[in-house]
Amino acid sequence: MMTSRTIITRSRRAEAQAGGEFNFTREMVPYLSDGREVPEFLADYHERAWKLYEEMPLPTPSDEAWRRTDLRSLPAGVFRLSSAEPADEQSKPPAEYLESLVDSEHGGEIVITPGNIQTTLSEDLAARGVVFVDLTTAERKHADLLAMFMGQVVRPDEGKFAAMASALARSGVLIYIPRGVQVEQPLHSIMWGSGSNQAIFSHVLVWVDDGASLTYVHESASPNRSDTSAFHAGVVEIQVGAGAGLRFVELQSWGQNVWNFSHERARVHADGSLDWVFGAIGSRLTKNFSELDLVGQGASGRMSGFYFTEGEQHLDHDTQQNHRAPHTTSDLLFKGALKGKSRSVWQGMVYVAPGAQKTDGYQANRNLVLSPNARADSIPGLEILADDVRCTHGATVGKVDPEQVFYLLSRGIPYPDAERLIVEGFFDPIMQRIPFEGVRSRFQKAIQKKME
Repeated sequence: MMTSRTIITRSRRAEAQAGGEFNFTREMVPYLSDGREVPEFLADYHERAWKLYEEMPLPTPSDEAWRRTDLRSLPAGVFRLSSAEPADEQSKPPAEYLESLVDSEHGGEIVITPGNIQTTLSEDLAARGVVFVDLTTAERKHADLLAMFMGQVVRPDEGKFAAMASALARSGVLIYIPRGVQVEQPLHSIMWGSGSNQAIFSHVLVWVDDGASLTYVHESASPNRSDTSAFHAGVVEIQVGAGAGLRFVELQSWGQNVWNFSHERARVHADGSLDWVFGAIGSRLTKNFSELDLVGQGASGRMSGFYFTEGEQHLDHDTQQNHRAPHTTSDLLFKGALKGKSRSVWQGMVYVAPGAQKTDGYQANRNLVLSPNARADSIPGLEILADDVRCTHGATVGKVDPEQVFYLLSRGIPYPDAERLIVEGFFDPIMQRIPFEGVRSRFQKAIQKKME
């Protein structure tokens, strides 16, 4: 146990004008564009989000949270809403994306592609009250759940892109696990985008009620295209009830022509637990806000992140671990490797609220730079307003150790294989945090492909 005071503080996330204007209009709000009747609360939610989107300027590097991510080259005016018709022959995800990453088979699966949504859910889970539907079906059949949950964990006023996604989201998933229900087989969803200059807006909502448990894998992906740009803005809201458990695996495999923005937050109640695994290997540019809110005594959360950049990719992860109740525990480890002229940014904050005694918070970010023109920025932070806590953090940025390379070369291992072995060893601690062989295999294949 150690007594800590505020060591580093960072202003709360603000966004404020960059170059380019989007061509989205109020008439594109889903219920207005397709003429559907929706509950009054949902219409109010979309209207409020749209007004906020119109009022908020785009962020610029003068905003603290965006100092290292410049949007001046974002071609905002070219993006259009995805068509109701499949975009092209690439409109279906490859079979490898549909394979189970966690178990031999899914308890349920949702595949969202341009112009089509396919949903399956086991009869047993449906009979036990599990809700696993796409966003449009949720608006039609489960408005009562949306009314209690939507916009409560991530508010539309949290940023330009949060408001945009809240107002315009057509793609998305709603999961509700009733109180006390244990879901043994994982649920899986994939959102696949492939259109030229396509704009995708998504909203994922996961509610694991008191005493329930779930493993959920969600992937966002698209093919690599050099002839066009694409855009995604999304919101993820997670609620883990008292004594509940959620293992959430989130994979970002966008093509390297995609501009990707997301606001995500998980709220964990008393004695609840969350194991949150991030994997980011795609996109041209990503700005991701991921926040863990421990709001009940005894709540715990673990955040494990993997990223590997190449070319001119730019990945910016902004994480926050908020301890808002006593006896809460958080543990974050993000590890990344960089090649080419790519850049990664990680900004992390552990916040301990007044009265949140006996907090145990840890965060670490490790980066391996594999080429002279790559760059990694790592900015950890603590803001501690209680006096009986244990909070630690660390960050490293380094190159491949030449002594390790020499040792492997001296054993007859060619240089490319030696470098690959060192990179795999670097990522091993994060792999050990992932209890799913399929996810580890996917990451290991990504490492091999990037190292080729």
